[in-house]
Amino acid sequence: MIGTDVVRRNENVLQVVRSYYQLTKPRIIPLLLITTAASMWLASKGEVDSFKLFITLIGGTLAAASAQVMNCIYDRDIDYEMLRTRARPIPSGRVQSSHALIFALVLAVMSFSLFLVYINLLSGLLAMSGIAFYMLVYTHFLKRNTPQNIVIGGAAGSIPPLVGWAAVTGDLSWAPWILFAIIFLWTPPHFWALALMIKDDYAQVNVPMMPVIEGEESTVRQIWWYTLLVIPCTLLLVYPVGASGWLYGVIAVLLGAMFIKKTWLLKQNPFDKDMAKSLFKFSILYLMLLCTAMVVDSLPFTHQVFAAMINFVG
Repeated sequence: MIGTDVVRRNENVLQVVRSYYQLTKPRIIPLLLITTAASMWLASKGEVDSFKLFITLIGGTLAAASAQVMNCIYDRDIDYEMLRTRARPIPSGRVQSSHALIFALVLAVMSFSLFLVYINLLSGLLAMSGIAFYMLVYTHFLKRNTPQNIVIGGAAGSIPPLVGWAAVTGDLSWAPWILFAIIFLWTPPHFWALALMIKDDYAQVNVPMMPVIEGEESTVRQIWWYTLLVIPCTLLLVYPVGASGWLYGVIAVLLGAMFIKKTWLLKQNPFDKDMAKSLFKFSILYLMLLCTAMVVDSLPFTHQVFAAMINFVG
């Protein structure tokens, strides 16, 4: 493959640490942790154990970092071809792919060990399944072969809530699977908005992302339909599952209305990259605020306030 391992540059210790840190794509990880934490708060009805939360988030961070490092190894050829990614640690020669693989495996082992020793086996196996699905199904089989890559591959990013719920309860009920479905349906609008922004980069390296194969108008239509699907899915936590209350429900409806408006504007202007960028940024904010609403709604203090209000009105 082109540019798989170029001549390594000499670096000081700080630069080496920075290169390995960059391999983990740290900007991606916080959103995964937010969904994990929200799931843990829901599962514990707002009274999450702080130690368990800490270990689960550390374990989740290590698992996500391992998956991203493996992704950097696998995609080192296309990263070398794109000017936007050529400066990444492996294509630039700052880290050898063999060393990166050892790093990824160490991260995965550390993650599984933390879950096994301090949490439970199910959460550890779910975390490892996320790595396996991301690498084998999305990166290897889907990413370079079908424009539906991110739809199916989005399941990998939907696993963290399952990990969080299993960490608290030791099993999986309907609620975590609804959280899984929310993120699964949210992923296409989120990622395809990004793909619209950097369509030319994907076309340059023959990665069949939706805008490259189907064009902007078709991509935006599918973004629209997935947005219409994710909004009612968020309300399933209120009814019939009952994992969240009406405060979360109100916020979910308001956020959903804003999401639909953003998507509708892009639907009217499918070639506008600024609108695609606006939708991409909002999709991140949307998921963060939705998870925050889940947490606040689950707190005993919130329930006490609502109960006092009802008694006062009554």
